[in-house]
Amino acid sequence: MPLTDWSLLVVDDEPTFRRTLSKSLTASGHRVEEACSGGDAVDMLLHSAFQFVLLDLNMPGMGGMTTCRTIRSINPHIGIIVLSVRDAEQDRVAALEAGADDYLTKPFGLRELIARLHAIHRRIQTGTEEEPEVLKAGDLRMDLHGHSVWRSGEPLHLTPKEFELLAFLMKHQGRPVAHITLLRTIWGPNYGNESHYLRSYVKSLRKKIEVDPAKPEYILTEPRIGYCFRNPAGADCVASQSELSAAVLSK
Repeated sequence: MPLTDWSLLVVDDEPTFRRTLSKSLTASGHRVEEACSGGDAVDMLLHSAFQFVLLDLNMPGMGGMTTCRTIRSINPHIGIIVLSVRDAEQDRVAALEAGADDYLTKPFGLRELIARLHAIHRRIQTGTEEEPEVLKAGDLRMDLHGHSVWRSGEPLHLTPKEFELLAFLMKHQGRPVAHITLLRTIWGPNYGNESHYLRSYVKSLRKKIEVDPAKPEYILTEPRIGYCFRNPAGADCVASQSELSAAVLSK
């Protein structure tokens, strides 16, 4: 299997396991950083880009499941593999529902871990390639290639940034997306603290797509986290606001 230069974050409160795994992955040609808690991992992900997170469940402070949900809200496309001694089916199911892409029970072999990383990487690439041309939610329709948006059949006039922001939120509908993820995706990697940009554009978007901007049905605010695009005709946004807010505040 050819080497791939990935950037990985290993999150585990056991220093011996964390360092051993980091050394093995580094020797395999990858760039690896370590976090000893969920709070540290969230802080690192808010300031650095990683392709994968290898996450333990049994950690003090922020629990593994809450950490997983928070990471997924920060970066909807990051690959997450849970590494745990817990092998009960309910733990596997809970981790996958929390946003994990895969689950490996300790102990495991390095070759199997890398094979699973490759599998996740292929799925992410395939999902990107198969992106739909038209996004739909409620009475909204967005033509990504035609750069057009309609509400109840009537065309809406969006600025380029408004279009990018709405497209990103619609692509990840039902999932909270962090402020910093939106800022870096829409405005660039040097942004992250300019939340006033985001508030201004969200306010403008709500005026254009919501029936009542003061009581939005599409773009919902996730306190201290970011925003979540909700399809009024579908399910609510996943991961409770209280869980995500508590997770970030416990850093």
